[in-house]
Amino acid sequence: MMNSLNFKSNILLKNYTTYGIGGYAKRFIEVNRIESLVEVMKLIDKEGDRFIIIGNGSNILFDDRGFDGVVVLNKINFIEWRENIVNVGSGYNFSLLGSQATKKGLSGLEFGVGIPGTVGGAVFMNAGANGLEIKDAVESICYIHKNGFIYDFSKENGQFGYRHSVFQQIDGAIASVKFSLKYDDSVKKRKIEMINYRKATQPYREKSCGCVFYNPKGYSAGKLIEECGLKGLKLGGAQVSTVHCNFIINIGNASSKEVLDLIKYIQFKVCDKSDVMLQTEVRYISYD
Repeated sequence: MMNSLNFKSNILLKNYTTYGIGGYAKRFIEVNRIESLVEVMKLIDKEGDRFIIIGNGSNILFDDRGFDGVVVLNKINFIEWRENIVNVGSGYNFSLLGSQATKKGLSGLEFGVGIPGTVGGAVFMNAGANGLEIKDAVESICYIHKNGFIYDFSKENGQFGYRHSVFQQIDGAIASVKFSLKYDDSVKKRKIEMINYRKATQPYREKSCGCVFYNPKGYSAGKLIEECGLKGLKLGGAQVSTVHCNFIINIGNASSKEVLDLIKYIQFKVCDKSDVMLQTEVRYISYD
């Protein structure tokens, strides 16, 4: 039955993440329309399979053994502009959206320029930078529950918090998002400043998942790690970035085990020195 929807088998997941880490997916399918995603979700629910939705794979660490379930690659990338309102598919490139909005003189998403994720992933994690968060621009979210039913969420119902949304607690997929942006003459200048700062302070061109740890309240995770003398620490192919210590980069053929072991070691050293237990922002996806 799955083959009727063009499911593929044994697809190497390292090719679908910014980390370049991960084994084979038992089943894999790419969707580019909301209607297709509904059908896929209904079938997965009926079959009782474990599943995960991915976009650019920028906040994910797959296991070296892969994923014993269904991986859905979200390529729903339509975009509809109406003055300062934009309705966009959840698979749309978030960095591109931020850049396009900025060119129109619209503010609210400029912090996303340079972030290698999709709109759906950014909303799922309530992405933020430079004092801005995506929730501030959200007007509504179209969501598909795993049973195939479509729901409209308001910003308030999204229960957004620091790197958190209600979508992390329910089974389904973000299908599209409507944003309400504001005209701002200074947004283009601000975008350039943000890009330059990011390039200067983050391992911009290295293989990573982005920030590994949440910033504890009142602390900088990167600073806590650096104060432990862990900058540049290597474990196999995984390394604490010498540019920003809250990034663990893949300097060769890093395994998920090497990354996870390095994460645990960092947590131990920071807790031992500062009495702060760092919590992971990266989503580790186990095999089974």
